[in-house]
Amino acid sequence: MTDLYPTSIDGIAAARAEILTRIAKAAKQAGRSDDAIDLVAVSKVQPDERIDAMLATGQRIFGENRVQEAQARWSDRRTAYPDLELRLIGPLQTNKAEDACALFDVIETLDREKLAGALVKAMEKTGRRPSLYVQVNTGDEPQKAGLAVGECVDFVRHCRRDLDLPVEGLMCIPPVQEPAAPHFALLSKLAERAAVTKLSMGMSSDFELGVRLGATSVRVGSALFGERVKA
Repeated sequence: MTDLYPTSIDGIAAARAEILTRIAKAAKQAGRSDDAIDLVAVSKVQPDERIDAMLATGQRIFGENRVQEAQARWSDRRTAYPDLELRLIGPLQTNKAEDACALFDVIETLDREKLAGALVKAMEKTGRRPSLYVQVNTGDEPQKAGLAVGECVDFVRHCRRDLDLPVEGLMCIPPVQEPAAPHFALLSKLAERAAVTKLSMGMSSDFELGVRLGATSVRVGSALFGERVKA
């Protein structure tokens, strides 16, 4: 891997080019087209100079963890880059549902009935209908957000049929101490049962595996930007 990034604009560009090359290689190994896989640049807690350098490469899909932080970072940049796609990849509180609908194009962390109800109201109020992914807690970790595996399919069906929510995919974050492959394979099976086509799985350490197992988007932060800047 290159050792240029994240110290310069050229380094950011080199990092992105390398990640895209690795995505394309993994897709080819799986008999897939890399055009079917979105690279989501995880921009949370990154300084402005790195964000602007990434934008300069042509990257337009970004993932954020917190609504308020994303508002501060992207509200003005939306005007300069109307083709931006912003994704919420962190937990969403119900009282932030309206702000999230107003800002994000994709919300990947729908995981409970109360939040589904809040999103229905938020979409009606804002007039925006971001695409939704259901987050699944594939490792059954008590400290982690996400719907239980056994509840996933029925919840997706309920959201789409009864609430008319635009649920298009599933997302997971495997336990750090376990191999990711079984969790990615499980998520793919759940998506097939739930009749959704989008799979958000794979991060800096395992995005190639995610691609080989069917991911339609991978969430890459440190491998693109370098380590996050600590407050």
